[in-house]
Amino acid sequence: MTFRTLKKWLSNAVTTLLIIVLIFMIFMVISSKASGGEPSIFGYQFKVVLSGSMEPTFQTGSIIAVKPVNHVLKLNKGDVITYKTDKTTTVTHRIHEVKGTGSQTKYITKGDNNDNRDFKPVSPENVEAVYTGFTVPFVGYFMHFAQSKEGTALLVILPGILLLVHSVIMIWRAFKEIDGHKKKEKVSSTDA
Repeated sequence: MTFRTLKKWLSNAVTTLLIIVLIFMIFMVISSKASGGEPSIFGYQFKVVLSGSMEPTFQTGSIIAVKPVNHVLKLNKGDVITYKTDKTTTVTHRIHEVKGTGSQTKYITKGDNNDNRDFKPVSPENVEAVYTGFTVPFVGYFMHFAQSKEGTALLVILPGILLLVHSVIMIWRAFKEIDGHKKKEKVSSTDA
């Protein structure tokens, strides 16, 4: 493989990577804004773990995949659920105990790292999702930043600027190469 071929292949790889990153960032931002906070893919929502109450199951700064629940779904002791405690706050804890049946069902929850059970029982209508078993450590910090105004702007604009700069460099190199060929042709025609 010649240096020129390697350079061309590397340039194409960088361009493709920048385009993929730009598309992915745009998707994440639009998905986050459309869903009201967390992006969702193929019916799974991605939640950011912001506290250590579920360690070591979930490390702070991880993202977890949860599946929105159908309220007919029967939840059991040991299931990890995401539920609303008020209009703006959601919590992800494990069901420690199920009390009652039917419309009288209440879930007693507890964080794996907490000494005590949660103070208020959770009603089935407050349960939003069930943990699916998929966790990615540390990516939550990035996702949390991406959901901020500054993060949204940076993560959509930065890949676009990088792609634009890369394109300008490639165009400049192409013009330089064409100019070099013209100079060689001019020298060759004067030598003849």
